[in-house]
Amino acid sequence: MGMIFFCSPIVSIFTDRIGCRTTAASGAAIAFIGLLSSSFTKSLEVRYFTYGILFGCGSSFAFQPSLVILGHYFKRRLGLANGIVAGGSCLFSMSLPFFLKTVGSTIGLAHTFQVLSAFMFIQILLSLTFRPILPPSCDSHNDRQDKLASRNMKQQCGSQMRKYFNMRVFRRQTYRIWAFGIATAVLGYFVPYVHLIKYVEEEFKENEKEWILLVCLGATSGLGRLVSGRIGDCIPGLKKIFLQVASFMLLGLMCMMIPQCQAFEGVIVVCLFLGLCDGFFITIMAPIAFELVGPMQASQAIGYLLGLMAIPMTAGPPIAGYLHDYFGNYYLAFYLAGVPPIIGGLVLSVVPLIHQRMLKKQQMDSGKDKMLASETVMNGELLPGCPATEAHV
Repeated sequence: MGMIFFCSPIVSIFTDRIGCRTTAASGAAIAFIGLLSSSFTKSLEVRYFTYGILFGCGSSFAFQPSLVILGHYFKRRLGLANGIVAGGSCLFSMSLPFFLKTVGSTIGLAHTFQVLSAFMFIQILLSLTFRPILPPSCDSHNDRQDKLASRNMKQQCGSQMRKYFNMRVFRRQTYRIWAFGIATAVLGYFVPYVHLIKYVEEEFKENEKEWILLVCLGATSGLGRLVSGRIGDCIPGLKKIFLQVASFMLLGLMCMMIPQCQAFEGVIVVCLFLGLCDGFFITIMAPIAFELVGPMQASQAIGYLLGLMAIPMTAGPPIAGYLHDYFGNYYLAFYLAGVPPIIGGLVLSVVPLIHQRMLKKQQMDSGKDKMLASETVMNGELLPGCPATEAHV
């Protein structure tokens, strides 16, 4: 999971330069090679490369274009479309653990990798159906030339780096705050998903009913993705962020409620709410990116966001595991895991307010510019047929 998010900034560059279809198909092919090659080795070190790096990077290249391509086809119903697409993954998240357990015990690990590689081969074929409608966000021909002959090597390298690494999205204050808030929130995001099963086994001695938790998480996550997509379409502009604010606040509260559960049924109720929070957060992420930076820069905006999420999302579960080993239980780990989502939700809540303030400032500035322009033009507006350049002669 960490590699999928860590490679996202690079994936956004390929998506902008060679398109969603080629990027997704190439990523699925790399993931296919990683899974298939993992079936022919028994070395753990080799599988770190074939499964961890090859399959992880390939999955990243196949995943992100699926978020970007929706913006080419949908605008008014982008949230619902994203919810339906994201909700489909929940069907596999509920059924795949049981499928892998059955297949793995029957045919072994090596052949299980080969079966999974067949799914990735299907992904290659499905990726070929991506047909982008919006033009690529490349510079014009004149900008690409950019008088390279008159520049030294350092300036040329800097120009090429700026062309591929589009950092203009970070010039938007609202995007910077939004990305920082989400990166903060995901520090505790994956802790309950990774450690909840072991916590139940230690606390309630349940070794046969833990599958209920996975089903609850997957079912309510799918429901949350469908519902949040439809609700997000009904909320105008950046007010959609308040859905993420509510989901992070509730997720942090539910993490803190896990140690308070006195029975296994209480953990089931917590899992139902955790799944809803996951669905609301995932589905509304792409529509917010489109609102913040527009469709032409959405790919890079999503890529940089997922890249920022990689380190805290990957670091959260190991930190919780260390706290468990040090204190002998998960109580403090779950309490602390609930703090970052709450802080991140509070940070996100200010983004719509700042956006409204910036819009009002732009409107005031544009009004002043119109007044100044009307004062500089003599004899009223220019007559038809009179070039603007001649008015100043």
